[in-house]
Amino acid sequence: MRVFLICNSSSSYLLPPPTPTTTAHRPLKPLLATPQKPSFIRSLTGAALSFNLLFFSPLSPLPPPSIASDISSSVSQLECREEDRLLEEERRVQQAPELVTNEEIVKEAWEIVNDSFLGTGRNRWSPEAWLQKKEDIIGTSLQTRSKAHDVIRRMLSSLGDPYTRFLSPGEFSKMARYDMSGIGVNLREIPDENGEVKLKVLGLILDGPAHAAGVRQGDELLSVNGINVKGKSAFEALSILQGPSDTSVNIMVKHGSCGPVQSVEVQRQLVAKTPVFYRLEQTDNGKTSVGYMRLKEFNALARKDLVTAMKRLQGMGASFFVLDLRDNLGGLVQEGIEIAKLFLNEGETVIYTAGREPESVKSIVAETVPLITAPVIVLVNKNTASASEIVATALHDNCRAILVGEKTYGKGLIQSVFELHDGSGVVVTVGKYVTPNHLDINGNGIDPDYKKLPAWNEVVERLSKCQMQHSKET
Repeated sequence: MRVFLICNSSSSYLLPPPTPTTTAHRPLKPLLATPQKPSFIRSLTGAALSFNLLFFSPLSPLPPPSIASDISSSVSQLECREEDRLLEEERRVQQAPELVTNEEIVKEAWEIVNDSFLGTGRNRWSPEAWLQKKEDIIGTSLQTRSKAHDVIRRMLSSLGDPYTRFLSPGEFSKMARYDMSGIGVNLREIPDENGEVKLKVLGLILDGPAHAAGVRQGDELLSVNGINVKGKSAFEALSILQGPSDTSVNIMVKHGSCGPVQSVEVQRQLVAKTPVFYRLEQTDNGKTSVGYMRLKEFNALARKDLVTAMKRLQGMGASFFVLDLRDNLGGLVQEGIEIAKLFLNEGETVIYTAGREPESVKSIVAETVPLITAPVIVLVNKNTASASEIVATALHDNCRAILVGEKTYGKGLIQSVFELHDGSGVVVTVGKYVTPNHLDINGNGIDPDYKKLPAWNEVVERLSKCQMQHSKET
C-alpha cells in the first residue's frame, strides 16, 4: 500500500494540477493541509511521493555456524539482494491487480477508515457504526470490480466528510506519476540500519530527464550539487533539486542497493513561476521604509524567493514589513511551515497537528533564529486559506505580526491518500491543524486584529504588549 499525506483543498475535484503539492508517509505522520478550489492535488502537504512495499517476506536464513565467520562480509550483500527482490515483488503485484478479490478491496478500504479516519463534521464517526457498516457490506454480492468500487464510494459517502473519497485507478495513477522534482523522480524516505534516513528513487517518469540521464528505479540519492542528502527529508532534497527550467543539476546516485555510484548531470524541466512580488514603500513623508511582500501561493519556489525578497528589502533599509496573503489559497503546506519559521524565534511553535487519538497531538517548532525581527503586518481576507492560515496564525500567536483585513477561509484538515491493491485509492481525512493558541482552524477561520491598516506606532505598541503577556504566561 502506498500512502501520501496531503492537505485538503476547498474542492474535492481531481484535476491536472498546474503546480505540485505532495508528500508522503506511512504510517500516518501528519505534515501537511491546503485549500485550492481548482484541485486538491495542489494542497498535497509534502514534497515528494513515497512508495511503500506491498508485501514483506522473511529474510533468507542466516548461514550455518560453520561459516559464521563470513557473515560480516556478506550480510550487506544479502540485505541488498533482499531489498531489490522486495522492490521487484512490489512491481509484480502492482502489475497484477486481478490477484486481489473484489471483497478484499472493499475490506481494505474499510480497514483504512477504521484505523485512520478523523471525523470532523456534525455526524461524529464511531467504531460501532463503522463496524455495522462492514457487517452490512459482507452480505453484498460483488461480481465485478466496478461493483466493488461503487460499494467503496457509498461506504465513504456515508461518513459525511466531503474530503474522504474514492479514487479510480486512473485518478490515483495521475497523482502517483506527478513530478515535483523537475527532473522526473519521486523519492521515498527509508531508515537505514542506524536509523538515519536515506532517499530512494521509488517513482521514475519514463523518458523523463533523470531516466534519460541513467537514473533507475531503486537508486539511492546520495547528493545534489555536492550537498550530502543522507539524513535529509524528501522535502529538503526536493528543494535542492528544484530550480529554473532548462538549467542543470548534478546528482550522485547509487544504483540499486549494491551497485556502483555514479555522478549524473540532469537537465531540469520544472515549470514553476515565482509566487513572490516585493517592493520598498515610503510612508510618513519618507520617514518610514516598509518592505511589501506579496505571496500568491506556496509552491516550490515560495520560501527561497521570499528569503531573497526579505534580504533585499532589509538591505534597502526596510524597518517594517507587510506580508500580503490575500487570495492565497495555499499550496505546499511544508513551504508554509518553513516560511513561518523565518519569522519565529528558536523553539516557538508554528502549528500543532492533531489526529483521532488524544496522544497524537504533535507540535512543529522553529529551529533557528528569525531572519527578520522587525514588526510585521499580515494582510488576510476570506480567500486566505490552509498554508496561508498556518503562516498567519504562527506569526500572530507568537506576537510577531498583527492581522489586518477580513476573516480567513478556515481550512485546516489533513488527508492521506492510500493506494489499494488493485491500483485504486482512497483519500481519508486523518488529522487537522491547531494554531499555537490552540484554535481549531477548520470551519472557523481566523479573525483579524484590524479591518483597516493601523499606524505603525500602534502596531509596535500592540506587539510589545503581546510579547509582555506572552512572557508572563511562559
